[in-house]
Amino acid sequence: MKYIHRFSQGLCMRQVDMLQDGISKSSATLSRMAKKLRHICLKSMRKHRKQKGQRIGGVDVLIHIDESKFCHKRKYARGRFGNTWRRKTWVFGMLEIRGNSRRPVLRLVKRRNKATLVPIIKKHIKPQSTVVSDEWRAYSSLSQEGYRHVKVNHSQNYVDPATGLHTQNIERAWQTYKKEVWRLRGNRTEKSLKRQLCFIEWTYWLGKRHKHGILGRLFKDIRYS
Repeated sequence: MKYIHRFSQGLCMRQVDMLQDGISKSSATLSRMAKKLRHICLKSMRKHRKQKGQRIGGVDVLIHIDESKFCHKRKYARGRFGNTWRRKTWVFGMLEIRGNSRRPVLRLVKRRNKATLVPIIKKHIKPQSTVVSDEWRAYSSLSQEGYRHVKVNHSQNYVDPATGLHTQNIERAWQTYKKEVWRLRGNRTEKSLKRQLCFIEWTYWLGKRHKHGILGRLFKDIRYS
């Protein structure tokens, strides 16, 4: 129960600390518990995707989109969470903003071109949403796809002077997500990164939206796993 509480609250998860705190006497036990809980969360999120889909946005709902690399190995715990893989693999993110609520959709993509990104946008973002992005050319046709598209020219300013919109929400979100991935060593392979991205989605789509919070949702998923 102590481990489940730490897991749900995102508290210190280093095995050496948990061993010292008496949560378990074996690192192998801690590893098995972590693997089991993550499996339960991933299973729940995949079930949600299959049954209800992952559609965000709507009329005048704000969506931020951007691409980033997560494959970073930090040296001496310093520097940004950036790229170290030789493969050209990106994470494409779509972040719904509703007051204080955030719902991300995170997908691993091989390319950042129009042919790759626009079908993902159409699959997950509802028409008539307000989509905010930088001026990456792959987004040039979004206005023709039924979206209100606001482009922020980062070479001139970080806030669009006409609308007051910006991409700072998703920029901050990237740092949060990358820190979580790095903390759980989820960027070693593409497969592990996909699992970690799915777990991040579980946190915001199911965990934080449960009436009893992440811990309540985790108990629910454990019950029905």
